[in-house]
Amino acid sequence: MCGRYVISDEEDNIEIRKIIQEIDEKFMGTPEREEMRTGEIFPTNIAPVLLPASSQNGFRAVPLKWGFPRFGGPGVVINARQETVGVKKMFRSSLATRRCVIPASGFFEWKESGLQGKKKDKYLLRLPNAPIMYLAGLYNSYPDPKTGKKYGAFVILTTQANNSMRAIHDRMPVILSPKDLPLWLYSHGEAEILLGEEGPELVSYMVV
Repeated sequence: MCGRYVISDEEDNIEIRKIIQEIDEKFMGTPEREEMRTGEIFPTNIAPVLLPASSQNGFRAVPLKWGFPRFGGPGVVINARQETVGVKKMFRSSLATRRCVIPASGFFEWKESGLQGKKKDKYLLRLPNAPIMYLAGLYNSYPDPKTGKKYGAFVILTTQANNSMRAIHDRMPVILSPKDLPLWLYSHGEAEILLGEEGPELVSYMVV
């Protein structure tokens, strides 16, 4: 699974800074922009997300909330398994028509250590020599139960871990290469082949 990730907006991270600048230009002064986070992103946080552009050329950056509300229950669903996303009622319409990309600098995972798994070590997983990774996601809109106003939300797709990830966890996000972003966002029928590809090699750092 992917339970937390990180967005670094340091000066040398040009792509992420461009995304945040676009959101600033379009959403400054809105509640969504005021609540949008960078740094370590937790479930239910509002974070930058890339959606298809209206011109069907490239993408547009928007602030969305991480997690679909659960049907008939509390809490949110933050991940969708690529193996079952096409048949789950919560996700199948979004897979067909509402795909998105989540920009990240890396994501976190925990590995059990010590006796009986009582201690867990936290790892940061990143692409080698790349300041940004693109995670495949889905989005939808929901009414706020308190105000009735609709808000946008996203989930991150996950797949089986590859060799570079398997020693830490058995799942990982679906990571898209930059050249595959248009295919994921626009060519919906053809894009599903991306979900079956093995993810790129990652480097891991223990967080202390």
